[in-house]
Amino acid sequence: MKARMNYRAANPEAYKAMLQLEKYVESCGLDKHLMELVKIRASQINGCAFCLDMHTKDARKLGETEQRIYLLNAWREATFYTDAERAALALTEAVTQISLGGVSDELYAQVREHFDEKQFVALLMAINTINAWNRLAITTGMTAPAEL
Repeated sequence: MKARMNYRAANPEAYKAMLQLEKYVESCGLDKHLMELVKIRASQINGCAFCLDMHTKDARKLGETEQRIYLLNAWREATFYTDAERAALALTEAVTQISLGGVSDELYAQVREHFDEKQFVALLMAINTINAWNRLAITTGMTAPAEL
């Protein structure tokens, strides 16, 4: 697949705005491993090869295990994710697929057991940011770099 356009070059101001949001997410204080799991899970749901390639590599650099990366799309059945990770992944799925039923009161309460209000908003911003990156990459035809 060939890229349709270089959105960074086409509208540098819009790209800079996205980078500011990403900068906030990177410095929000949430666990870096958790942030990569959230980015991978949203990218799996959205089918974004470019972001999956990037964030699985980033997770490995942080020391994330292959097993946890490979089984992320079946996290409910895997026993090695923490309760906080499970809550964040459930929220990631609900927000990414918001039109399927929103975020229930039960899920909100489950997430709040592990994240205070400020952390909840940071997590929500991280989820929204990766969804925006996924949509930019998919729409403009970005693909995962080939490795030989």
